[in-house]
Amino acid sequence: MAKKSPKNPMEIFPEIISDYKEVLGDDLVGIILYGSATGKDYRPGKSDINFMIVVSEQGIDRLEEMLQVVKKWRKKNVAVPLFLTENYVKTSMDVFPIEYLNLQQNHLLVFGKDILNGLTFNPEFLRLQCEREIKGKLLLLREAFLESSGRARDLDMVINQSIHAFVAIFEALLFLKSVEVPEGKREIIRAASGTFDMNTLLFERLLDVKEGKAHHGEKVTRQLFIAYLKEIRQLARHVDQLGGQDE
Repeated sequence: MAKKSPKNPMEIFPEIISDYKEVLGDDLVGIILYGSATGKDYRPGKSDINFMIVVSEQGIDRLEEMLQVVKKWRKKNVAVPLFLTENYVKTSMDVFPIEYLNLQQNHLLVFGKDILNGLTFNPEFLRLQCEREIKGKLLLLREAFLESSGRARDLDMVINQSIHAFVAIFEALLFLKSVEVPEGKREIIRAASGTFDMNTLLFERLLDVKEGKAHHGEKVTRQLFIAYLKEIRQLARHVDQLGGQDE
């Protein structure tokens, strides 16, 4: 029988370090915990526990040796880790700045070298990815709304799948505006809403849906989703004003 998730992710650090050191040896550069498990958004049994396993250039070719370790920890609600090298991160900063900024803002060094602390971000790369992500997701949200036929259950699912990504984008936008990024999804939503004139209550209601704290009927869910679309469209315009061109 699978073991329950730990109340505190730090409880599993010694064992997970031992497991990966045993397999990788000197090819293990570092282990980093990231995501909700690093802060107050962590909910035992519901939140994934996410690790980044940093390996040497030789070690990245040893993935097959990781199969049993990954399988063991998946039974304990630990997600499949990100396996990467330091060079991969350094050479992809222009492609994934939002993701790396989010990792930098929400991580805890478990073992070895912290490759995230020294990262610096090109503001224009970050702004361009924000614009691309927001406008791309806006199209997907419109498509999902039409495909749902307005069914509350389907729209709730879309909200569940999308709101976390927007919180990461909000972090990046706050960084671009030199606003300190707070800890916690709700605090990030409030800070971004104040900075970019968004509807704070709306995004908190969307987060309530994500966290299973709110269930609405079809009419209210449709209204909520339509308001969601309008706010994201308005946000796209704000990001244009940070340096891009108008739609």
